[in-house]
Amino acid sequence: MKTTTLPFKMTSTRKPVTAASLLILMIKVFSGNTLTCHPADYQMQDECCPMCPPGSRVKTDCTEFRSTSCLPCMDGSFMNKPTGLKQCFLCTNCDAGSGLKIKTSCTATSDTLCEPLEGFYCIDFTENHCVAAQKHSSCQPGQYIREKGTALRDTVCSDCSGGTFSDGTFPSCQPHTQCQSQNLQLIRAGTASTDAECGPHSSYGTVIGISVGLSLSIICIISSVVYFVWKKKTRLRGNRGNGSSQTEYLNQKENTAGSETPLMIAE
Repeated sequence: MKTTTLPFKMTSTRKPVTAASLLILMIKVFSGNTLTCHPADYQMQDECCPMCPPGSRVKTDCTEFRSTSCLPCMDGSFMNKPTGLKQCFLCTNCDAGSGLKIKTSCTATSDTLCEPLEGFYCIDFTENHCVAAQKHSSCQPGQYIREKGTALRDTVCSDCSGGTFSDGTFPSCQPHTQCQSQNLQLIRAGTASTDAECGPHSSYGTVIGISVGLSLSIICIISSVVYFVWKKKTRLRGNRGNGSSQTEYLNQKENTAGSETPLMIAE
């Protein structure tokens, strides 16, 4: 790894120490004056050392005899400004579990920039960088999506008004189907979350005709059965009556034959 040595910067020109200069130095120390470095330098004890440039860090501090030496930032770290630090900053991790993805990758001189995943919005935004994100809200049945969620704001939902419906995924509420306009019969009325349910008309006259025809058929069948039973009983009674009459007729004939006087024929 290459080490960079910055040009040495003297805080002052070295001069022979005299009694006067020593006196002045003692006055400064006792008066409480401190060392003030240039904005491009950093203080290390009683020296003002040149800072390392962006993308690097301090390897060794400067001394009276040498300047600051620097090393470049390693992968996964960065330094975005001149520094007197001996460690670079770690690159930010865009965690998908927190709803984040990489917008701009980390470099030696800049940190990673994160942005929300699709379907998420940022809830903590710092210096053009999303630190935390949250999933967009889902609209409930009976609501429509009035404003779709973006990377910076959540979804906005609104309730459906009377005569309309939405399952929660519609960009606007839809009117209920008018069954009559389609020559259909309303089976189930629509709600704020469901459409009306329609079906074919049931013909009342046809139903009545079928019912009457079925009733007449049943009556005819019952009547036929009753008539058949009655006819059979009547026939049986008739047969019994005819048998008794014939028996009485034969008995009467025998009696009559026995009581008759024989006819005498004259010779």
